Amino acid sequence: MRSVISIKGLSKTYAGGFKALDDVDLEIRQGEIFGLLGPNGAGKTTLINIVCGIVMPSGGEVFVNGHSIITEFRQTRARIGLVPQELPTETFETVINTLRFSRGLFGYRPDDKHLEKVLRSLSLWDKRDTMIMHLSGGMKRRVLIAKALSHEPDVLFLDEPTAGVDVELRQDMWNVVESLRQEGVTVILTTHYIEEAEQLADRIGVINDGRIIIVEDKSKLMRDLGKKQLLLHLNDPLDAVPAELARYDLELGDDSLELTYNYDTKGEHTGITDLMKDLRGAGIRFNDLQTSQSSLEEIFVDLVNRK
Repeated sequence: MRSVISIKGLSKTYAGGFKALDDVDLEIRQGEIFGLLGPNGAGKTTLINIVCGIVMPSGGEVFVNGHSIITEFRQTRARIGLVPQELPTETFETVINTLRFSRGLFGYRPDDKHLEKVLRSLSLWDKRDTMIMHLSGGMKRRVLIAKALSHEPDVLFLDEPTAGVDVELRQDMWNVVESLRQEGVTVILTTHYIEEAEQLADRIGVINDGRIIIVEDKSKLMRDLGKKQLLLHLNDPLDAVPAELARYDLELGDDSLELTYNYDTKGEHTGITDLMKDLRGAGIRFNDLQTSQSSLEEIFVDLVNRK
């Protein structure tokens, strides 16, 4: 699959010496949903703003559909939609006129049928003649997405798109993102809600201190770096884990009635069979067991802490 965004050796140092990006290489594939994760100050927004032509890089190259963001700015910016974290909307303008103006800025002819389609997909059609100043925060967030889609971009950046919105609205936005992917739009998503990336993204990139730590298919990332847990519900409480079971590194629950065993699914042996045998040998009985796997959030936290 070809790259729609190609980033090579990208760096950014602000006045005062702060290095926000440090030699970033990244390829975004056409038609994928790419989750860009990182803690506050990691460089996510700087990276997005450079690709969108808002911030000038200190070094490196960025190409969108083969066009340089520096020497062919108009060609690249016209193919990109951006939903920023902030809510910089024309508060004294109506929703539909805001979209018409935004579409015109990119040199596109009026097309109210397209704008109607966008507004309906975001449940905004009945608000089309409402001034933005009268909308709720969640509705304003939807307007930002509608503005970003008004000129039919090939690439859509969503920088914390569901920050401060309720669960129902967040689910609606997830549905919109999925429908955009089905239409062939490439979506780059940054979010503090890791479950969004876990639900939506095809691939995950983690950035920290201005450097890309890892880029991997989501399923492979969770398979390779995730861990599984075996939770045993005991018949009788334990004061402590017996010494003969120390090699399993078991965790005893606060109520002394649960034992947790972490194991690697990719290892040659999970150790579960040996554990069951040794539990019986130690006279420990259990009445139920269940397994669980690391979430993407747990993997992300581990990666960032590991650096």
